[in-house]
Amino acid sequence: MPGLSHLRLSNVSCAYALRMPLRPAVSEFSGSMLTMHKHSSHTLQMTADVSVDSKPKPWLLVGLGNPGKLYDGTRHNVGFEMIDTIAQAERITVSRIQHRALFGKGHINGNPVMLAKPQTFMNVSGESVGTLVTYYKIPLNQVLLIFDDMDLPFATLRLLPKGGHGGHNGMKSVIDHFKGSREFPRLRIGIGRPPGKMDPASYVLRPFTRGEREEMDFTLQEGLDAIRILINQGFDKSATIVNRTQKTKIQNS
Repeated sequence: MPGLSHLRLSNVSCAYALRMPLRPAVSEFSGSMLTMHKHSSHTLQMTADVSVDSKPKPWLLVGLGNPGKLYDGTRHNVGFEMIDTIAQAERITVSRIQHRALFGKGHINGNPVMLAKPQTFMNVSGESVGTLVTYYKIPLNQVLLIFDDMDLPFATLRLLPKGGHGGHNGMKSVIDHFKGSREFPRLRIGIGRPPGKMDPASYVLRPFTRGEREEMDFTLQEGLDAIRILINQGFDKSATIVNRTQKTKIQNS
């Protein structure tokens, strides 16, 4: 007959065994861990996908013009001047050559942007712009083309979501390299019509007078404000403000 101490020990051991859950078999335990691992991996993958998808896509801002000092300060190069204005204000360096354009990356109020000035000469601008858009996979609704427009009064702006080339050879080249798509925004900068019977080709390559230069510099600052609103608050907000302001400006001129 076992002693009292042995009985107490046996009772304690039984009570402990009754409270403990059964250990899973090795195969069951391994399967559970594998399921947990797969679930964790799937969760991590989903998190990574969300992180990638939530990264904002940059705007590509392209000013059209002709390269070289010969064309600096001419009417046809106001697209280049708009890019220079943005670059200076936002401290973005536009100095390296990429896809046949002077190119730079930076931010406007924390939002990523890319600035480009095609160096292909105006009439074949699309050769540069098309490859930039393809390489960086920029959706066309986030490619803003900036160019001179003789059909707008001098030193005025118009921001549009889409449209044709309006006889502008640089824009015609861009549309051709976008496979005919016209579904991209553009900022038109008015340079006015040539005086008298002056040849339009000669007019667009003329420099500004001193008075015109001051007026155009003010308009470029208005363009900078419009682009900041576009990047920060969206196209519709910017277009509403700039087009209404410019309409009033034309009426009061």
